[in-house]
Amino acid sequence: MNPPSLPPTGTSFGAASPANPANLENPANPIHRDVVGGLTTFFTMAYIVVVNPAILSDGTGIPFSGALTATVLVAVSMTLVMGAYARLPFGVAPGMGLNAFFAYTLIVAQRIPWQVALGIIFWAGVLFLVASLTRLRELAALAIPDSLRVASAAGIGLLLAFIGLQNSGFVGPNPATLVGVGPLDYRAILCLAGLFVSVRLTRSGNPLAYLAGIFVVTAAAWAGGYVQTPRQWFSAPDFSSAFLQLDVVGALRWSLAPAIVTVLMTDLFDSLSTFIGVAHAAGLIDERGQPLRLREGLIVDAWATLIAGLVGSSSGTAYVESIAGIRMGGRSGRTAIVTALCFLPCLFIAPLAAAVPNYATAPVLLLVGVSMFGTVIRIPFDRVEVAVPAFATLVLIPLTFSITQGILWGFVLHALLHQLVGRGREVGLGAWALAVVSAALLALEHAR
Repeated sequence: MNPPSLPPTGTSFGAASPANPANLENPANPIHRDVVGGLTTFFTMAYIVVVNPAILSDGTGIPFSGALTATVLVAVSMTLVMGAYARLPFGVAPGMGLNAFFAYTLIVAQRIPWQVALGIIFWAGVLFLVASLTRLRELAALAIPDSLRVASAAGIGLLLAFIGLQNSGFVGPNPATLVGVGPLDYRAILCLAGLFVSVRLTRSGNPLAYLAGIFVVTAAAWAGGYVQTPRQWFSAPDFSSAFLQLDVVGALRWSLAPAIVTVLMTDLFDSLSTFIGVAHAAGLIDERGQPLRLREGLIVDAWATLIAGLVGSSSGTAYVESIAGIRMGGRSGRTAIVTALCFLPCLFIAPLAAAVPNYATAPVLLLVGVSMFGTVIRIPFDRVEVAVPAFATLVLIPLTFSITQGILWGFVLHALLHQLVGRGREVGLGAWALAVVSAALLALEHAR
């Protein structure tokens, strides 16, 4: 899931002052602004080229080189389609959050073969595409309580931060309490150094903030002899280890239905949050206050998930970092095309990226987690029937290492507690349907 540094506005399109839709394709807008905007968007999200393969290959059996090739293929192809078809200035790549769910929940915790997990991503993409081509998307979006959408983002933020703390040695296993204080060795010191660099650059609005933190930690690890430098810097893309290795049939088992639904719903949360939040912040809205070409953008997002399963990655999605490029003047589809072309050379840097230790990406996980957790301020904790389901969603995601558990229990508790306090009528028919489906999926998962 991409980091929503802009809080999602939900499905209620607010009363932001509408911008002239023509501004998105204004021929008077110099091409160099789109080039600068595209470059800026690339640099703000380029960290995913290193971070995503590191997560996808962490104990899953997926080769790092194959995961990197898949990551770049998703970024290049889908960002290009976003610019050429949707004509929107959004970068697309495998999303933060779902990559952790894919690797640590589906493959490591549930021991699902990674080929089958890729099949789950594929079928979630198919369902998302069908929903985006019909009114199902709108119906599902309106049925999702805003408090649960916010809580899921915050919970995923905690999960990413927890993974970062583990990788950097701040947190370690403890037989008495499950987790405890880690060894606090050189990894923690280098992580702090990278965090300080990224925070300082982020505060000044530098698009290289995340990459700079990774670079500082990696360079220090190489200099200190903690990690071997790569024997070669470049290599050909890996189209054999993960590309088209998905198990489509194996992913259709009933016991895997909760995972497919979770990927689908999280994709929907992520996409709507990004498109609506960025569109309002950048003024890319029509006279009704709705994001320009939202339908086309969601269709591209759906294809990004489907294609990701085919090439060997977790779900692709539009990135909220695109706002940086838009603020630099890139407001047309050409901006996304420039960003896509910038990702192309990254196909050849697998040896260099593989030499980056996991504690070098920990600062990025921590900062992304912080930005995602920031949405928690929108939860009305003074209403217990809203607060309890949201809190359950928020804490179950990191404590169970499962986005599935958090989201499904959130839907069930939201409907039941509203009914318990006499506010059942405030829960729409769609939300009740989600609660029933969630209860059935929980029972199915427990039976498995």
